[in-house]
Amino acid sequence: MPRRPRPGPEVPLDFPREWVEFSDPADIEHRVRADLTWLCSRWTCIFGAGCHGILRDRPDDGCCSHGAFFTDTADKKRVRRAMRELTPAYWQYHAEGSRNWTERDVVGEDHDRERTRTVDGACVFLNRPGFAGGEGCALHALALRTGRHPLETKPDVCWQLPVRREQDWVDQPDETRVLVSTIGEFDRRGWGSGGHDLHWWCTGAPEAHVGSEPMYQNYRPELVALLGQPAYDVLAELCARRLALGLVAPHPAGSARTRPQ
Repeated sequence: MPRRPRPGPEVPLDFPREWVEFSDPADIEHRVRADLTWLCSRWTCIFGAGCHGILRDRPDDGCCSHGAFFTDTADKKRVRRAMRELTPAYWQYHAEGSRNWTERDVVGEDHDRERTRTVDGACVFLNRPGFAGGEGCALHALALRTGRHPLETKPDVCWQLPVRREQDWVDQPDETRVLVSTIGEFDRRGWGSGGHDLHWWCTGAPEAHVGSEPMYQNYRPELVALLGQPAYDVLAELCARRLALGLVAPHPAGSARTRPQ
């Protein structure tokens, strides 16, 4: 088996970013704050095409080594419905998952949360290299095979990565309140303190900034799901205008990829 190339250096976590903020045309109480540096970057998922994985000794796992935590009951129910469509021909761990596909894990000191079960060192839905039904997430493959988008079958955290959405109610000086949705990059810090110990993470890696189109276009379905269609339309227009004018603060991972060696 040929040796895998070693990961190249990632860019630092802190660098200049461009942000834009606008009102959701469908909801006067909703504002969107978006990181144009990230959304206009050329990041793309390179799972199976150069991804080094988050664990040094498990590069084929990608970011699936620890399973996926559910955001709420609806998230878990959607994944359960999709799981019931899987057969042994397309799900390597069908026997194990059919018996028990979730487990509880303690995050921090007091948080007991449920996630997809890990089997043989990675998520129960991850088909390993050499499996006849196809390598990679069985839920992702199910969506593609049945004409759906993977956000309809995968856990929320899986289809949202590496976009990070944070929502907070903000009190304004005129005593009104607005919900601010912040859309940004799920960098190493998004994983919590353990993110700094990951073997490799793609958002800051020039190797992953090779997309054929900007993030805001490549991740259109996910962004629509997170923001709604009217807000996404405004965001897409602002991203396109910013790119036409030229970014003041482009993503350094993209700049590093094109920098002469």
